[in-house]
Amino acid sequence: MTSAVQSFILQSLKSVAGISADTIQLTPVGGGSINETYKVTAGKELFFCKVNSVAKYPGLFDCEAAGLALLGWQNVIRVPRFIATGDTDGQQVLLLEWIEQGLKSDAFWERFGQQLAALHHVQGEQFGLNSDNYMGALHQYNKGNDKWTDFFIHQRLQPQVKLAVDNKLLGITAANSFENLYKKLPDIFPAEPPVLLHGDLWSGNFLCDDKGQPVLFDPAVYYGHRSIDLGMTTLFGGFDALFYESYQHHYPLPVKYREQWDVCNIYPLLIHLNLFGKSYLADVLNAIRRY
Repeated sequence: MTSAVQSFILQSLKSVAGISADTIQLTPVGGGSINETYKVTAGKELFFCKVNSVAKYPGLFDCEAAGLALLGWQNVIRVPRFIATGDTDGQQVLLLEWIEQGLKSDAFWERFGQQLAALHHVQGEQFGLNSDNYMGALHQYNKGNDKWTDFFIHQRLQPQVKLAVDNKLLGITAANSFENLYKKLPDIFPAEPPVLLHGDLWSGNFLCDDKGQPVLFDPAVYYGHRSIDLGMTTLFGGFDALFYESYQHHYPLPVKYREQWDVCNIYPLLIHLNLFGKSYLADVLNAIRRY
């Protein structure tokens, strides 16, 4: 980390968080697949910091800050408190509060299911968002649409299929087979309203705080179909059965929810194919083969 970035962090903490320390200590922490991530110690106070290239991922942290703000405004599930973001020395910086972690009890999982259900009761006027953002390190398109199936095709699947074909990660025959899936989407997704999503809800993007409360971070927010969030919870594991039971109690699932989850997971699988290469190709092909 350059001295200019360290100076930006210190000045931001002084002006925004009101700390009086004249120096900071930076300790690298895990969990950042594309970012440098640090615990920042300023006197007796702790903060969390991400650093990345401005040129490589323009506006990444502005999008993340906006997503955290949108989730936080709903006052239904905790997100880290935003401190500051900005650019210096070719680097972009995001400062958030540091959250101490606790143990995930049964009460935590029940609370998490209830709070996600509450988030999914927050409705939007259209599927999409008023601006594009990121899903991981890839651009996520959010042009509004009144129909979920059209939005899912044009703003989610098609851009990732095209990127995979352009990068020679997906063959033309496999890409063309997506057309069969597109035709079946209206039967798989009966009408539901657009609801606020975390958008990237896998087990690495939430934690349990020291009071047993769920905390969401690293969002890829938009108004979409709730099966996007719920499906992704199953993609890499890490969610207790009590989470789903609680969600079901507070927001009953549709009849075809399992098929919806499987279809929605094609989007993050394509993201992983484009980010990490052909190790995810078999998962993508298996997901679309039935269609």
